[in-house]
Amino acid sequence: METFEQVKLTSLSSKGGCGCKIGPADLMEVLRNLPAAMPNRDLLVGLDTSDDAGVYRLTDEIALVQTVDFFTPIVDDPYDFGQIAAANAISDIYAMGGKPLTVLNIVAFPISTLDKRILSEILRGAADKVQEAGATLVGGHSIDDKEPKFGLAVTGLIHPERIRTNAAAKPGDRLILTKPIGVGILTTSIKKEQLSLDEMKHLTKVMATLNKTAAETMESYQVHACTDVTGFGLIGHALEMAKGSNVGVRIHKKDVPLLPRVRELAEKGFVPGGSKNNFNHVENHVTFPEEMDQIDRWILCDAVTSGGLLISVSEEDAESMLEELKQAGVEAGLIGEIVMEKPGHIIVD
Repeated sequence: METFEQVKLTSLSSKGGCGCKIGPADLMEVLRNLPAAMPNRDLLVGLDTSDDAGVYRLTDEIALVQTVDFFTPIVDDPYDFGQIAAANAISDIYAMGGKPLTVLNIVAFPISTLDKRILSEILRGAADKVQEAGATLVGGHSIDDKEPKFGLAVTGLIHPERIRTNAAAKPGDRLILTKPIGVGILTTSIKKEQLSLDEMKHLTKVMATLNKTAAETMESYQVHACTDVTGFGLIGHALEMAKGSNVGVRIHKKDVPLLPRVRELAEKGFVPGGSKNNFNHVENHVTFPEEMDQIDRWILCDAVTSGGLLISVSEEDAESMLEELKQAGVEAGLIGEIVMEKPGHIIVD
């Protein structure tokens, strides 16, 4: 049995770096073969727009927001892994404009080969993050598996008229991103022992930070669309917004916040397969500057775990909202705008 002190959780994961989702192209092929769901007037957000969570109306004033997310370890400390996994799952509720209410743990763990204290620490980390979000743990499910995996099923509440989907962005809106990107490259670098202890602590803090402050801040502004940036990367999730809203998106590369050393480590070859797959999926829908090299293109498509919110806010509110986010300690940036030209397409400059 591997002891609590000996184990490196990331070495037990076949995915290693970013805990990536199934690629968008593969997922679309799978979903295409599903039978059409029966129409339901109370299903306010379903599969149609590739949104972050489903929304089901209970009354004229109350709707449920439901999501689930889990992945393999991306850091070695089990407590940190639990915190990150919880923050990542809860983020989908915030992206829809909802408030998290209850959570269920989802656990896969090699109980006969790993110290049980490792699982205890994963669950403790998640429980602390759930408490910080103001939600309640109500149960869960576990299986004995050779590869550790952990996440949450989360239910939240929202008013049916205050839903923030990824499919209502309007031309003229400005785009605000509330966390830096580059997580996939840096978590891959952890497995290759390329980060210092301080760099790993900073990365962990970014991933474990809830999007609660950002979500609460946007409630006071004219936000037309929102999504969180996770496995499909900044470009992938921005493209879903462009297609769902039937608009174009312009992203200013110089304004996109990056984690430290992302470019350097990408140049050394630590770009995860998920990030490259993301690029392959979106490249026909993106106009990159001719002078932009492949490294920068991969960075913009980097597969993120527990990333920030991508918020489409009215032009007149954008600067005020950005300033309030920064004053609240959110590492936000104004990275682009929604345009009428080329609906369903992204232009990077």
